[in-house]
Amino acid sequence: MHESDEDGDELFTEQKLLEAIENQLAEGQPAAAQATLNKLTLVGYPRDEALSLMAEVLAHSIGLMLDNDQPFDLPAYEQALRNLPELPASGE
Repeated sequence: MHESDEDGDELFTEQKLLEAIENQLAEGQPAAAQATLNKLTLVGYPRDEALSLMAEVLAHSIGLMLDNDQPFDLPAYEQALRNLPELPASGE
């Protein structure tokens, strides 16, 4: 795979994660999504940066689900959102 293909894949993945976060906000589910966005913007994060942090948490949670071959852990995801701007440790 060419480096530009990898960059394109990463960009596509990031766009899909951001789209998922926007959908969560629009649907109000989980409630932690809107609360997290409110908290991050209140402490000075621009909206796009806050959404990027939230997308990183979603990616981490999806990665755990796939690595452990388990269902999506919504309570852990919500807790990780609440912990922002501290990102989840990758070694968990």
